[in-house]
Amino acid sequence: MAEFITRGAYDCIEMNHIGHLPVAVHRALDEKALRDERDRAQNGLKHSEARCRALAGNLSYGICRCGLDGKFLEVNEAMVKMLGYASKEDLLAANLACDLIQDPDKRAQLLGQSDQQGLVDPLEIEWKRKDGTTLKVRLSGQEVRGEQDELDAYEVIAEDITKQRQLEDHLRQQAARDSLTGLANYRHLAEVLDMEIKRSERTGRQFALLLFDLDGLKQINDRYGHLTGSHALCRVADVLSFCRDIDTAARYGGDEFAVVLPETGAEAASQVAQRICDSIAHDGMGPALSVCIGVAVYPQDGERIEALLRAADTAMYAMKAKKRELIDDRQCVAH
Repeated sequence: MAEFITRGAYDCIEMNHIGHLPVAVHRALDEKALRDERDRAQNGLKHSEARCRALAGNLSYGICRCGLDGKFLEVNEAMVKMLGYASKEDLLAANLACDLIQDPDKRAQLLGQSDQQGLVDPLEIEWKRKDGTTLKVRLSGQEVRGEQDELDAYEVIAEDITKQRQLEDHLRQQAARDSLTGLANYRHLAEVLDMEIKRSERTGRQFALLLFDLDGLKQINDRYGHLTGSHALCRVADVLSFCRDIDTAARYGGDEFAVVLPETGAEAASQVAQRICDSIAHDGMGPALSVCIGVAVYPQDGERIEALLRAADTAMYAMKAKKRELIDDRQCVAH
């Protein structure tokens, strides 16, 4: 018997005592069940200790544990600071993840589960801090299962990406905006024109392009200085910025500006152009400013961006030539 046990046998029953076999088997099964339960408890304790260390020690990411209803069960200190709460207890009562967990689509995205196309994008949502301000967070999560492999909870990692998104928005604006006037730049103007051409092809509706040239910018610079000249450009931009929300005002060149008027015909565009001229001339600041305007309407004046710009540019310089003739005639009369 000793030799059998040293070779790995759990127990041995002599043939003369075969009646003891059922008792030995029953005892062996009970002790095996106790060992398995102990091993599960030890593994659970190790997992719990590791989770607690992660919750307590991670300072870069907010980490939380949610119940199946989405209510917070545990949070780390980084999550508390991220959301501006005074204590863990205050944050546990906030239930910020309820809507997230209870929405099947968002929950699937949180867990990284693929959609019908086999693709899944990181989940980004807005959360409210304790003071009411908004922050953007990128979330990822996993299921937590219990001893019987039943879903027990969710663990969620939150990364604050507010500053990252603000920087990206700022860079996008810089790429599309003129640095002096804040209006759209030439690149963005071309994108808007291309979009309006495609829209008009679908709807059959016209749109208009206005080009403006500030008269006498060189003379303003020479007489008053370049700072006043730059301010003059900004004065024109201020007038153009009060266009409709659907309109796009842009700085087309050094002293040239453009306005795109969706769903606008020639007559209405000319009226808008005249109002802009009057507003620039009577903005209440000095020196007095005036502009020349050219109007082009899609599709009769051109069906491509280059053709529309050329048509508006031609009309603008025709107006500028008429102004010069009037000035020359007045000077002749004065002499």
